[in-house]
Amino acid sequence: MTRNHPRATILAIAVLTTLATLTLAPGVGATFPDRNGLIAFQAQTDDGVQIFTVRPNGRDLRQITHVNGDASQLEWSPSGRRIAFSLGECETAVMDADGGNVSVIASDPDLCQNDPSWTPDGSRLVYDRFDFALEVEQIWSMKPDGSDKKFVADGGGADPNVSPDGRKLSFKSQSTGALLVQNMDGTGLVQVSPTVSVAYKHDWAPNGQHLVLSDNSDPGPTEPVNIATVRPDGTDFHYLTHYTGPIHAYVGSYSPDGQWILFRLEKDGLNTLYRIRPDGTDLHAILRASTFRPRNIDWGPATHN
Repeated sequence: MTRNHPRATILAIAVLTTLATLTLAPGVGATFPDRNGLIAFQAQTDDGVQIFTVRPNGRDLRQITHVNGDASQLEWSPSGRRIAFSLGECETAVMDADGGNVSVIASDPDLCQNDPSWTPDGSRLVYDRFDFALEVEQIWSMKPDGSDKKFVADGGGADPNVSPDGRKLSFKSQSTGALLVQNMDGTGLVQVSPTVSVAYKHDWAPNGQHLVLSDNSDPGPTEPVNIATVRPDGTDFHYLTHYTGPIHAYVGSYSPDGQWILFRLEKDGLNTLYRIRPDGTDLHAILRASTFRPRNIDWGPATHN
């Protein structure tokens, strides 16, 4: 993702440290595993980037945001009743699953606070925080109402995600573009992608045993982008797709029941939303090929009362 604010000088990964003050109850009220609900994603419109939902069978495609400024980097809450997202360049907001009751929960002219992701119990959001004055980028957490902001990790990172058991944090390194995993207390930092510059979006399997990613953030004119899974310790790296040439498969997320992986396929200037089994079989199109471009795709759980 392209950002329009200055970046901190990134420390070497080997010395990345954290003083995490976030405490999670592992597995309590976790999003996964769960029953499958709606799929949400962002897409370009005449009024900027907005958020859409669609059923897994491709029906009932709806635009649910009509905000001023881009609505992007969305993620479903564990209950399936709310969505957190980035508003504009540097704010975080939450809303109901139908797009109602939009509330800006992080806004500060001296900070960029965006890219939110829920903890498994739904009690907090982790997010990327950039301090313009200090030129320091970090990962922080806050309650869903924007209160109780706490430092989590140094170095910053795109698409921060907490594992389903609440014990680990994954993110894309701002310095190398590699996918990293560390414990929530800052120990055990591992580069899990064998190459650097993976695509922006990644996701944890509902059982926490694997992560899914796309292998190339900046493909050349004749290079493919393929989807792979890997264990949180960096072992068992395995490709699900094997495209060649200028065909790009950009992963979205696992389904809450763990039976599918969502991704966008870009080919010949057209985009198709697909689902595929975690072993790379049983490919199904959800939305037909068109110039409509779903991005930051997230499959939500069935709504909990």
